[in-house]
Amino acid sequence: MKVAVVGATGMVGQVMLEVLNELQFPITELVPVASEKSIGKEIEYQSKKYSIVSMQTAIDSKCDIAIFSAGGDTSLEWAPKFAEKGTVVIDNSSAWRMDPSKKLIIPEINGDLLTAEDKIIANPNCSTIQLLMVLAPLHQAYNIKRVVVSTYQSITGTGVKAVQQMENERNNLAGEKAYVYEIDKNCIPHCDSFTDNGYTKEEMKLTNETKKILDPSIKVTATAVRVPVVGGHSESVNIEFENAYELAEVRSILASTPGITLYDQPENNIYPMPKMAQGKNDVFVGRIRRDESQDNTLQCWIVADNLRKGAATNAVQIGQLLLAKGLI
Repeated sequence: MKVAVVGATGMVGQVMLEVLNELQFPITELVPVASEKSIGKEIEYQSKKYSIVSMQTAIDSKCDIAIFSAGGDTSLEWAPKFAEKGTVVIDNSSAWRMDPSKKLIIPEINGDLLTAEDKIIANPNCSTIQLLMVLAPLHQAYNIKRVVVSTYQSITGTGVKAVQQMENERNNLAGEKAYVYEIDKNCIPHCDSFTDNGYTKEEMKLTNETKKILDPSIKVTATAVRVPVVGGHSESVNIEFENAYELAEVRSILASTPGITLYDQPENNIYPMPKMAQGKNDVFVGRIRRDESQDNTLQCWIVADNLRKGAATNAVQIGQLLLAKGLI
């Protein structure tokens, strides 16, 4: 099993290598790919050193799988070239997500859609993945009509530059900025760029990807906020159902859903937080309560490590599913 990791030196790429190791993905040959300036440098994987190679070298290696985490423009240019060689590309950027010819996959939800013809598979947005992990089993049970979500997103979603900005601000150091404003001790209601309708691209990803993966009839509105934490993304979610529900049944459904950890004992101060989700692959849900202002409506709080289930873990799980289905 020859596996290329494109963007191997980046923040998500490094976590990708950790997850591949932890989940014991059966790699016989690793092909790490990064930018031109990194070619020839070495990384270590399972106590063995590998030299970073160019895109073309990786393509010529005819890998079984290429996991991309190198940005949308890179994916648009290079993913088809890998696919032409028979390599299955699992792409972590936004490049292919809304392409009607490409599958947008969360293995626990719609992994059954994958076929041998799928050579470029899109990994959903980090905020979408953790949201839909909770919404999917509840939609099956009660039929979701509308979702209102407010996100509290880790600076790791922006990348190393953002983490450095926050550290510089905390230590009164000058340096390059990832954000227009200070992020330390602040909340910035601006994730990705603004679109013509006043929403940001991040907010529209939550809307459009939910419809594509789960159900086009679900109405979604979102506000995405960047907060000065590194552990993971949090979401306050209001869910309106078509049908009545019981809180005990909701908790039972979520507790029995693979990939979800129910963390919901507020009377004992037990609820999900980014700090406790960091480094874990599950999606955590708590603060589950009835919206008393409207019938058949639920309020909850969802947290996940955005570099794990929101990116690297979901991508590796897609790879595991391809293997289990005999598609590679």
